[in-house]
Amino acid sequence: MQATEEVKNNAEQQIEMVEDEVCVYLIESGRLKKSDLRRAETFREQNGGDLITLLVRLGLVSERDVAEAESSLLQLPLISSADLPTEAPEIGKLSLRYLKQNLLLPVSVTDTNMVVVMANPRDEFALKALALASGKTINPQVGVASEIENGIEKLYGVGRSAMGQIVDTLGDGEGDDLEDVEHLRDLASEAPVIRLVNLIMQRAVEARASDIHIEPFENRLKVRYRVDGVLQEVEAPPASSTAAVISRVKIMARLNIAERRLPQDGRIMHRVQGKELDLRVSTIPTSHGESVVMRILDRESIVLDFDSLGFDESLKKAFVKDLEMPHGIILVTGPTGSGKTTTLYTALSQINTPARKIITVEDPVEYQLEGVNQIQAQSSIGLDFAHALRAIVRQDPDVIMIGEMRDLETARIAIQSALTGHLVLSTIHTNDAAGGITRMLDMGVEDYLLTSTVNAILAQRLVRTLGKGAREAVQLLPEVATEMGFEEFLQQDSYTVYRPMATEDNPSGYFGRTSILELLQMSDSIRRLIMQQATSGQIHEQAVKEGMRTMYQDGLLKCLQGVTTIEEILRVTQEA
Repeated sequence: MQATEEVKNNAEQQIEMVEDEVCVYLIESGRLKKSDLRRAETFREQNGGDLITLLVRLGLVSERDVAEAESSLLQLPLISSADLPTEAPEIGKLSLRYLKQNLLLPVSVTDTNMVVVMANPRDEFALKALALASGKTINPQVGVASEIENGIEKLYGVGRSAMGQIVDTLGDGEGDDLEDVEHLRDLASEAPVIRLVNLIMQRAVEARASDIHIEPFENRLKVRYRVDGVLQEVEAPPASSTAAVISRVKIMARLNIAERRLPQDGRIMHRVQGKELDLRVSTIPTSHGESVVMRILDRESIVLDFDSLGFDESLKKAFVKDLEMPHGIILVTGPTGSGKTTTLYTALSQINTPARKIITVEDPVEYQLEGVNQIQAQSSIGLDFAHALRAIVRQDPDVIMIGEMRDLETARIAIQSALTGHLVLSTIHTNDAAGGITRMLDMGVEDYLLTSTVNAILAQRLVRTLGKGAREAVQLLPEVATEMGFEEFLQQDSYTVYRPMATEDNPSGYFGRTSILELLQMSDSIRRLIMQQATSGQIHEQAVKEGMRTMYQDGLLKCLQGVTTIEEILRVTQEA
């Protein structure tokens, strides 16, 4: 009895040593915060369980972080899904159920050896059991748990997908009284539903999605991710789980699950794979239930740098010069989701010094900026942009940022602020830079006030960029180059552009996005045109004469640099 107890204590001590080693590595490499580790240890003291598994389950680190730590500490190769064989090796009578339960993926078998990808390469019992069952020497390699699970299914056709397995544990929702709010709440609080919604969010992060769309239809529930600005349909739960899934999202966003007739807005703070995510949730009633859209704001991935946003040296120099002006208005224009707010945040970070007082009013506050006073507009309590702005001007600011120019009242206060010595930054929804002027005039702003306050208008769109090693050079025919407009601003003998090449890891050939931009700077001739009530087309023509590079031309330049494709430029600009 004493010997058994001693073996048990030794095993526990060994596990703790391994856990400590992995945790120290994760902390030193910046993947894990000490405060998060303390939270996980407190949780384990109360509920038990393996510490490393808890860290992943609580979203404090990702499965890949753990795999990279094990790979580095044990000096074993880290295998990704791209490295897996296309055909399954012969594994004899090995139990597929055992492989699935212990996350063991045999990838290569010879007469004497078997190479096995493991999520836990320190599992001595699993290694000995495999060696005994196969009669071979086991060579362990490290893999990411979810990739091993998918690999087993892909190579050996075991069971269903991760979502399918969770769905199997769900009860049949059809026939339930979904009008009962308490029943809905119970349904949404079941472990399978929680795992299902977490899986939808996790996969969105893995796919680099900016939005998650959950849309109920008569006979199905559709889930789509917006990746690099384009919607892609993905695996979805069955229609019978619609009420439970949507109720779960509403509970997480602290919305009223009993109210299904009116649109609602909320927010979810959620950790996925070690990332702190901020999700803006919007629900709207449709014919077959509530449609939910979640905008993912990844606070850790935002880069406030003009170069990475797509500004070249000449454009950056001109825009920064406008930002250095002591007073006036700078507008950033474009449709929803064109990166306007990120550009404004980058501008603020550029001019954010101890000598300047910066106040913003936003709806919502998307990212926290150090040293900037950010106000969340709340129309439900009467704190709209106009009310917030009246209070802001009494706070002695140097720079004011307004999330959006929505109405005449907001525009007038912004103009008064600019006239009294403040620099005002804001966004407006128009198709191009010249359209921003006519939009302000249409709001009711007087032309003489507009000409004396607006310094510059920046218009932008986001285009998908070509992935590394996923592009192919194409020589344009002279007539095509002429038709596309290359010769208008760039005279050369030949024009080489690029097109995407599909790879196994990247079927579209695109990875990430960048901006195409046009900067309209106020001049005396443009001011005269505004006073003469000129159209946006006439203002645009004058700006081009004075040297403004249009969004389309900026896009063509990026095509020649191999950043993006002609198809992308045509997709997002008016020239299409």
